[in-house]
Parts: sequence; structure tokens; C-alpha cells
Amino acid sequence: MSIGKRKQRHIRVSLEENVESEIPTGFGDISLVHRAVPEIDLKDVDTSVELFGRKLSAPLIISSITGGTEEAKKINRTLARVAQRTGIGIGVGSQRIAIQWPEVEGTFRVVRDEAPDVLVIGNIGCPQLSLGWGIEEAKKAVDMVEADALAVHMNPLQEAIQIGGDTNYRGLVEKIGSLSSSLSVPVIMKETGAGISYEDATRLEEAGVSGFEISGLGGTSWAAVEHHIAREVGDARQEYLGKSLWNWGIPTACSLVEVRAASKGKIIASGGLRSGLDVAKSLALGADTAGIAKPFLQKAIEGEEALQKHVEAIIAEAKICMFLVGARNVAEMRGVPVVVTGWTSEWLKARDFDTAHLASRGR
Repeated sequence: MSIGKRKQRHIRVSLEENVESEIPTGFGDISLVHRAVPEIDLKDVDTSVELFGRKLSAPLIISSITGGTEEAKKINRTLARVAQRTGIGIGVGSQRIAIQWPEVEGTFRVVRDEAPDVLVIGNIGCPQLSLGWGIEEAKKAVDMVEADALAVHMNPLQEAIQIGGDTNYRGLVEKIGSLSSSLSVPVIMKETGAGISYEDATRLEEAGVSGFEISGLGGTSWAAVEHHIAREVGDARQEYLGKSLWNWGIPTACSLVEVRAASKGKIIASGGLRSGLDVAKSLALGADTAGIAKPFLQKAIEGEEALQKHVEAIIAEAKICMFLVGARNVAEMRGVPVVVTGWTSEWLKARDFDTAHLASRGR
């Protein structure tokens, strides 16, 4: 299957099939402590934040979705126009196809053309680094969209399920370290639905990366996506593996706590976030911004107006949540009390992460 056809099929399957993780993000176990007397005015709450040299109107990013096809170009144009109007960030999908076939560069370039003033994050994959890619290809990805940062996506689960997937992850930390020290823009490590552990965040931070996008378990399962594709083409073995590993990974809230404990770098919380409340909870757990993908893709298919209204609603919801905990800005969200219960609490206790201090913050 060609990369272009695979990308088109990924979009279709993501929109038409059940590909959601059966394991929740963990944000249902996270509660922010309501302040009946917040001592601030809602209209004075500042949601803006700076990330990788760009100011965002709110701590929100359209996480990487697509590129490489005419359908993807239309989607990217819509996403970029709304990002520009609302002042939020945007990431592009894997640029592998455009680096190999420059004639489709425009399907990615449209993002910077339509959003000249916003944070744009480029995207290449770990499998390509294993196959010999390096600084030259990384620079091409950055230059293609005039990226402010480059995400290197980690998708070992998807590659293991994908028919003909690339599963060589040997020696990657050293290669990522070399890339981080050579590239002119920050390198961030991005998972694709299975989360990042404390151990991996520690190693990658030591290698020199500037941040992480969590993309934890709880949203779209790429094992599920590949399960549906394998079923369509009649590959029973990969269909079975996609089903059996549908819920593999670290729930987003758990991964966020683990990565923040390991890293002083920038963190984008993503993976099943669906609301402004999820954004607010992410900030309270230590994220710098939040990323949302599938809900924005769904609205982009409806059109620019539908997408913009949805983005604005999420920002408004996050702002109200900040008001209700007495946080005047994103920095103050780091200090508000957080209560962790249920499975998320059990996970973090089992992993020896103390959450007692979260509930006592702000006193």
C-alpha cells in the first residue's frame, strides 16, 4: 500500500470506525478544588502562554493530524486558518511522504501559508531515523513549513501492528541526541497514543530534547486503526494483533505526571483530551499546553465555522475553569490543588509517584 493511500485510509478509518481506547485517559480521576471565593474577575484571567518562541492566545494546540494528499491539504488549510484566527498552535502530520516525494510538499506548506503568525510544529518519525534519516531530512521538514519546533514521533505500537511496519528502534536515543544538538529549532518527542514513561522521558531529556507531547492512552488507538485496516485487506494475523493490543499504553493523566517528574522541558498534554476542563486539568498536573486532534479533525470536515466555534468553546471553558480555581494565568495553574483518585491514583502509587502534595498545593 502506498503512503498516500495509507494516509487517506487512516483518515477515513479514524472518522468512520470505532478506534477509541476502551481505557480512559485518567482525567476522570482528576479533580480540581473549587474556590467559592476565587478573589479574581473572570475577565482578568489571561489564558495566553509562550511556547518555543511563539505566543499562543490559549494553551492549546491542534495536534498533528495529516498531510500528503489533496484531501489532507484541504483539511490542513481549514485547520491552519482557524489556528491563525484563534491564535493557537498547530502541528502537521508526518512529513515523510513529502521528503520522499517533494511534489506533495504543498499539502504541508499550506499550514504555514495560511497561519503565518502561529506556532507550527514539524513532524518526522523514529522509524525513519532508524532507516538512516538524519539532520538533512530533519532540516527539510523544518524548512518545508518554517517550523518553530520539530516533533519526532514515536509509534512502536502502530508499526508493530501495521502491515509492513518499520519496527527497528535500535540506537534511537543516540540519534535523537545528535539531532537535538544539530538542529536550529527545538526537538520534541511525541508519542502517538500509548504515552511516555518516566524512564523514557529521563533518557530523552538527558539526550537533549526540549520537550514532549504525551499522546497517552485514552483517545484514538492506532492499534485499533491498524486492526480495521488489516481486516479490510484480509490480513487475519495483524487484525488479531490490533484487537488484542487495542488498549496498550499509559493513560494520559498518568503519563503526564510521570513525564513532568522526569523533565523540566516543555510538555504538551494530549491523548483523548476532549474539553476545556481536560485542558485545565492538564495544566494543573504540569503541562505547558494541551493538544487535541480527532475532535478538531471531525469539526474541520464540517467546515471552518464549525471548527472555530469548537475551538473558541474549549478556550472559554478552560478560562472559566481557571477562574473557578482562582488562577489568573497559566503559570498559577501549576500551583492549584489537585485531587487524584481511582485507578489513576492506584497507577501512580504502584509506580511510586507521590500525589499527596498535589492536594495540598495552594494552601
